[in-house]
Amino acid sequence: MKLVLFAFFIMFFSIPVLSQKGKPFPQTFIGNWKGKLQWMVAGKPTQTFTMQLRIHATDSAGHYTWQIIYGDSATDNRPYILKPIDTAKGHWIVDEKDGIILDSYVHGNSIKGAFTVQGNTIVDNYVVEGNKMRVEFFSIKLTDKKQSGKGTDDVPFVDSYRIGSYQTGVLTKIK
Repeated sequence: MKLVLFAFFIMFFSIPVLSQKGKPFPQTFIGNWKGKLQWMVAGKPTQTFTMQLRIHATDSAGHYTWQIIYGDSATDNRPYILKPIDTAKGHWIVDEKDGIILDSYVHGNSIKGAFTVQGNTIVDNYVVEGNKMRVEFFSIKLTDKKQSGKGTDDVPFVDSYRIGSYQTGVLTKIK
């Protein structure tokens, strides 16, 4: 178990904060992206909807738009701001401009974050591969957990959680 944790630590902290082709984040993310997301909840039919993500430089302070639009109309428009915190460590924030700040971290050609709202933890993942962006959202209810293990050094307690819903899709870079 200790060896697995050590290997994970080495792997996690040795990943460069460069995006595709050696370009630093967010250069390969800049642009307008659009595609379909599938929202899956166990035991329910899959729902499909349109998602857009618009990322553009806003000022000389290194801020960028992080505008998410859900649906075909612009009725669910979320005009957030992406701001650098410590680019050497890949640390950025998404500022929702209402007092909510979400931490995100660059790993290779992706940016990932996790936050908890109203008892649900959301893990998000955006990965750019050429002119495509893979988007994933996992929803986890922290109170819905199961514990196993023995609570010893050799076999520690481990909590596992039900994934309440999963959203995935591919966005294409558009003009």
